[in-house]
Amino acid sequence: MGTMIKTGNDVVSFLKRQHQQIKTMFEQVMTTRGEERASVFYALRRMLAVHETAEEEIVHPAARRELPDGEQIVAARLLEENEAKRVLTELEDLDLDSAEFATKFRTLRTAVLAHAESEEREEFDRLATRLDSTRLERMRKAAEFAEKVAPTRPHPGVESATANLLVGPFAAMVDRSRDALSGKS
Repeated sequence: MGTMIKTGNDVVSFLKRQHQQIKTMFEQVMTTRGEERASVFYALRRMLAVHETAEEEIVHPAARRELPDGEQIVAARLLEENEAKRVLTELEDLDLDSAEFATKFRTLRTAVLAHAESEEREEFDRLATRLDSTRLERMRKAAEFAEKVAPTRPHPGVESATANLLVGPFAAMVDRSRDALSGKS
């Protein structure tokens, strides 16, 4: 059994901080327009891709192994994540300043924040009590690596199809993050 002593260097603290950043980014998208909104929406999509990759590759496998009801918990989270991916893909095709975008975006925000609360309560906090601090810290290092290697904003003037694939739609961001984390990049 692990201890509840948190140094702030564990994966749970790291991912909860990302949840706070995601919450802030949702607010920023809702209060901006035009180019600024496009920029913040891109940053939010990137953060969601990075965060989700860390969960799918690092946290969910641990939850499946360590929590008595781990399979069910992970299955529920994956359903929520897949729904969020679907809505994000729809949002990518909309005019960011349209009423339709605003409505769908608010729905996404509500779903993602509810998902984050469920994760913290059912997965993160329970893993923190079961895993030792060394393992939790190793998991954080892997999550940090996922964030570092994820695609960043496209460079001006880079118009090749390959470059656009790497920085474009949310699905491509997730794939790129996952490949980087598994050493395939």
